[in-house]
Amino acid sequence: MIQGLIVLNNPGYHFQRWHGTLLFWAVIFVAVLVNTVISSLLPKLECLILIIHVLGFFAILIPLVYMGPHGSASDVFTMFLNEGGWQTTGLSFFVGLVGNVFSFLGKVSHTIWRERGIKMSEEIANASINVPRSMMTSVLLNGVLGFAMLIAVLFCMGDPEAILDTPTGYPFMAIFHNAVQSTGGTTAMAAVVVVLGISATIAFVASSSRMTWSFARDHGLPFWRIFISRTEKKVEPRASIPLISILTTVTISCLLALINIGSSTAFNDVISLTINGLYASYLLPCSLLLYRRLTGSISAPTTTTTTYETNPKLATDAAPGGQTGMLNLAWGPFRVPGAWGVAVNIAACVYMVVIIFFSFWPPATPTTAKTMNYSVLVTGFVVLFSIVYYLLYARRVYKGPLVEI
Repeated sequence: MIQGLIVLNNPGYHFQRWHGTLLFWAVIFVAVLVNTVISSLLPKLECLILIIHVLGFFAILIPLVYMGPHGSASDVFTMFLNEGGWQTTGLSFFVGLVGNVFSFLGKVSHTIWRERGIKMSEEIANASINVPRSMMTSVLLNGVLGFAMLIAVLFCMGDPEAILDTPTGYPFMAIFHNAVQSTGGTTAMAAVVVVLGISATIAFVASSSRMTWSFARDHGLPFWRIFISRTEKKVEPRASIPLISILTTVTISCLLALINIGSSTAFNDVISLTINGLYASYLLPCSLLLYRRLTGSISAPTTTTTTYETNPKLATDAAPGGQTGMLNLAWGPFRVPGAWGVAVNIAACVYMVVIIFFSFWPPATPTTAKTMNYSVLVTGFVVLFSIVYYLLYARRVYKGPLVEI
């Protein structure tokens, strides 16, 4: 997006892939700086990001709707395009759906709070109540804002062909420019999106490093000894941050960015792994929860708190329903009970299966070696490596996460 803004203000600029890699590293550097040097200010900074997110929504929506061209309702709600060359419009819809669900992963600021709530729940007070509330508030707030922005963009889009052929490489910048007819105004509107994208990177460095640290603490991550010492978890004592995990996360990200210099197609395939990888990680617990619901293996809410690290026998006690060898789970204070909960789980599982399946498809036909989506190969390798790693080593040291109920 930064390169797109450069093209917008300097039409003579030519995209270079290594420029994009350097800009990627610069954004990562900012994220590391915030998460290490000024980590104590991170909560206040994220409150500021939330304010920018809400105010930026109106800063974009108002000039877009007031000054932009207005299309007809029939074009917005009844016109379907099959730009991928697929056999049917329905198939084109499902392939194109993958790009839309990308935002639900928290790649943009719309779901920073939902993602961070999930991945940093160990650092949140009263997480069993506050995390679900944060998730639902985020979905409600951003669902309303996102739908309003979607309708506004569709009505003010203009000619789809011209928008897709924009030299910036980002159609939303062309839509902004068509509305305000000003390079400065377009830059200001697009800068809001860029700032929120950088802010999302800061949040995800924080959340991914915590996930890395937690998995290493439980001895589930390869080379977990690097992240923990003999007696204490390796958390930087002055700031209470997992410094090694942060540096490991950003180092891997910077190395992956080098792929962009050699092949943008290969780099995009790596990026697409965030869809099938994260949705697969969501599908596993959701499907297991559905199984537990259907078998009645979750007991009624309890106020008893037990740590299985100190009493591992409780982890294998008979669960409700007479099943043994399973963790004896109890409902927390937040849940969707009964048939409604089962329906939500089934809908979520079906949705994620569809998304994972189509995330391996190429974006258009005919498919060539340059346009093929190779993420299925990388995903298959990761799955095979994980299975082999678990069978040969991890099953002897990994006993599951530390669970408290």
